[in-house]
Amino acid sequence: MGFWDRFFGGKSAAPTQSPKASAPDGGVLITTTQQLEEAVAGGSMSLSGERVNANSAMKVAAVYACVRIRSGAVATMPLHIKRRIDPRTREDASDTELWKVICRRPNKWQKPAQFRRMLQAHVMLRGNGYAMIVRTAVKKEPQALIPMHPDRVETKQKDDLSLEYTWTRKDGRRVVLQQDQVFHLYCLTLDGFTGVTPITYARETLGVSLAMERHGAKTFKNGAIIGHVLRHPNKLGKEGQANLRSSLEEYRSGGESEGKDLILEEGMDVTRMAMTSVDAQWIESRKFSRSDIAMFFGVPPHMIGDTEKSTSWGTGIEQQTQGFVAFTLEDDLTMWEEGITADLTPEDSNLYAKFNRSALVKGDIKTRTAAYATGLQWGWLSPNEVRELEDRNPRDDGDIYYPPPNTAGNTTPPDEKDDPDEPAKPS
Repeated sequence: MGFWDRFFGGKSAAPTQSPKASAPDGGVLITTTQQLEEAVAGGSMSLSGERVNANSAMKVAAVYACVRIRSGAVATMPLHIKRRIDPRTREDASDTELWKVICRRPNKWQKPAQFRRMLQAHVMLRGNGYAMIVRTAVKKEPQALIPMHPDRVETKQKDDLSLEYTWTRKDGRRVVLQQDQVFHLYCLTLDGFTGVTPITYARETLGVSLAMERHGAKTFKNGAIIGHVLRHPNKLGKEGQANLRSSLEEYRSGGESEGKDLILEEGMDVTRMAMTSVDAQWIESRKFSRSDIAMFFGVPPHMIGDTEKSTSWGTGIEQQTQGFVAFTLEDDLTMWEEGITADLTPEDSNLYAKFNRSALVKGDIKTRTAAYATGLQWGWLSPNEVRELEDRNPRDDGDIYYPPPNTAGNTTPPDEKDDPDEPAKPS
């Protein structure tokens, strides 16, 4: 019986013991009383009174922007599988099954960018990203990566220090997987085998942001923002109140009445009200919350639209991008590279994964061409290597490396030069 038949619909597969309460699609695997309390309540309660979880956090614009930017960078950056020939030589390994899984088709329904974006979002929102490894029968090479929702995966460290994963499928079946059967991604960890998410420690900040969003929505819904005050010289009667209420409701309904003048009765006048200190403080609090969220996710505020304050990440798109790469994105890229190399290749394999970080300046042709010119001038790039980076075909005699300017004409290898201790040869 094949692996796919065993775990994905095989009739002769022996069913494992089902839990007493099957988790529905998108459900949460509950193993502790705290998880049960949070699941029943809809998330962890913050001091602001808002329930905070991965789904509710994504309703905050700043969180959505941070997750979109970081997961999008990982999904769109070129990822290569390399083969180490010797300590100084590397070559492309696009002829391997690993390359097909990582760069062509990770499973039967997802594209590589979709798969990487989803697992990166899982890591940011839930601390961990999981995928079951389907291997070939003979060589045990990766054939597919089946994503597993982190809420339905339980990780346990056994007595021999290896890891064991229990995955609750949509149909309620529990599948126990060993460490060599799971592709596991996580960044910051406190116990060594499960990751933590910023949402856990940014709960109060997110709760305040959700509370302010709810307050603002209710305020606009009820029309409680005071822009004008209507004044009456005397007491307004019931009939006058009814007429005024009817006129105001028609005026506020929009449509053809929007923008028209409001006719006041019985000597009433209108007074414009300025923004109160409470309104101003509410706006400033939203800005402060947005900056805090960007700090928790390691994204510079200017990348999520907060451009009011000066940035210490440099000036110009290149400097800002490189600062983001150095201090935030490098963690994500290293996590993916080491995860692919450690989980998807044997220990004695010469294969490894490597992102092409130079692609981050793909849109800056001036910087890109200046870097190529420097590489050509100093002899560490050949014309054909530059053409390959630009997705162009090689040219004839394009594999030459030009000598650097300060060594022009000196082509004698170091081991063939004259011994400095010997007398100079006559010319």
